[in-house]
Amino acid sequence: MQHRILKARQEERIPDTVLILQHEPVVTLGNRGRDNYLLKTEAEYNAMGIDLFHAERGGDVTYHGPGQWVLYPILHLGGNEADSHGYLSNLEEIAIQTLGDFGVEGFRKEGKSGAWTDAGKIAAIGFRLKKWVSFHGMSFNVGPDLSGFQTIVPCGLVGEPVASLKTILGAACPEMDQVRDSLLNHFSTICQRDLERFDADGEMPEALATLIHGERDPTRSGFKSV
Repeated sequence: MQHRILKARQEERIPDTVLILQHEPVVTLGNRGRDNYLLKTEAEYNAMGIDLFHAERGGDVTYHGPGQWVLYPILHLGGNEADSHGYLSNLEEIAIQTLGDFGVEGFRKEGKSGAWTDAGKIAAIGFRLKKWVSFHGMSFNVGPDLSGFQTIVPCGLVGEPVASLKTILGAACPEMDQVRDSLLNHFSTICQRDLERFDADGEMPEALATLIHGERDPTRSGFKSV
């Protein structure tokens, strides 16, 4: 689905688009991902219900799962995003300002991407550009089962803890929808894109619906997979 949207954006058939979602448990390896940062065998991951996936993004090894928002901004970059460093800084700032909305101080670490707190890293970033259109993006830990991170060396950073809003705030942790809205609001401001929001299962423009769901099946309501 992401590649269909990426191609459509490169061909200027759609405007900039942001996907935000939660994954089923999966360990992904980026372009720099090294198997020695996997602390389990493939059979052990399968027994734990965790998939393994080699992604085209930058970065190393990370974990995704329920309770974590993942943003896939598919943007034609320009202005203060015109290089990968400017875009990286924008993604970090989105995470830092979102943390601030819930009373948590976030910050950058020199030489390391992502957003950090005193309790550990809370947002991981890995993206790629093709024809100046971005894909992949950022994950933000709200309340995932952090034991998934214990099966890897997250982002190849030995000894660095991973945190979530739940581990920091406990019972005061916000709901997933609240964090999603905060992330998207800050994305809109920092990346200077007005967002028209759609639920994947709701009504949306035909072109986008086709890219997400597939081609419309004329024999029945809804779409068929492509």
